[in-house]
Amino acid sequence: MAVEAAPVTVGPIARELTAVGSLRSDESVMIRPEIAGRIRAIGFEEGSRVAKGQVLVRLDDSAQAADLQQAQANLGLSRANAERAVRLAGQGAGTERARDEAEAKLRVDLAKVEYAKALLEKTVIVAPFAGTVGLRAVSVGAYVQPGQDIVNLEAIDPIKVDFRIPELFLPEVREGLSVAVAADAFPGREFHGTLYAIDPAIDQNGRALLVRARIQNSEGTLRPGQFVRLALKVDEVASAITVPEESLVPRGEQLMVFKVVDGKAQPVPVKAGKRFKGKVEIVEGLAPGDVVVTAGQMKLRPGAAVNTVTAKAGG
Repeated sequence: MAVEAAPVTVGPIARELTAVGSLRSDESVMIRPEIAGRIRAIGFEEGSRVAKGQVLVRLDDSAQAADLQQAQANLGLSRANAERAVRLAGQGAGTERARDEAEAKLRVDLAKVEYAKALLEKTVIVAPFAGTVGLRAVSVGAYVQPGQDIVNLEAIDPIKVDFRIPELFLPEVREGLSVAVAADAFPGREFHGTLYAIDPAIDQNGRALLVRARIQNSEGTLRPGQFVRLALKVDEVASAITVPEESLVPRGEQLMVFKVVDGKAQPVPVKAGKRFKGKVEIVEGLAPGDVVVTAGQMKLRPGAAVNTVTAKAGG
């Protein structure tokens, strides 16, 4: 009887977990002022990249600069009074109380100078990290209040992805596993990253484990909030035996294949593992070098003589 047959394939295969997730920025912040004031200048273009420490917004600082000058003038007077009080106390012409009061006033005025400097510094808002700014919500001349939104800043290279996996796979998930990411917006493209963080708590509602991976995104292709599909490679079998999916013959709850031995077909029970792209991993029942029937096996009986021809490509 003529049948199609092919030798088993031996090679590495990876076992993967699939999931869906959402992308998020590596770093993300909404730029907001800490003090009230009128915007004097904006130092960025919407949607552009900015460097860490780059000035994003300048508020009108005339009042803060005047307060600093006043505090510095008071400090100068307090320093002179304190030096004079110490000198007089040393000569016996002044009291210790006067000296202590003068030194305390000096410390208070020093603190006022530092406070005035801090307020002046807060009129200049800089980027806390390098990234891309979004669309601003204010214009030059606008009066802003503390905590008011100005613009969002996102660092998206690398970019993070959060996803959940069933708690059943907890023993197999560990930091350093490879992740392949696909997005509907870019069909046919695959992005690669590494799992680097695992939430210590399992979600009680879904009984799932939240994990996070980091993906290189130098071209800025992927964006925060984007929906993606993931494949997490949990392990790899170096010398796995695989056969074409069509070579399997179900017999009740058992799977069989017909192995060609000395020109005759012999049914062999097998145990299947991972399935992928028309192939099935065989974890029990076959060995390297075995030849299995891939077409025509439905007509075979145990021990039937067969005339094998090479299986068609992809068949």
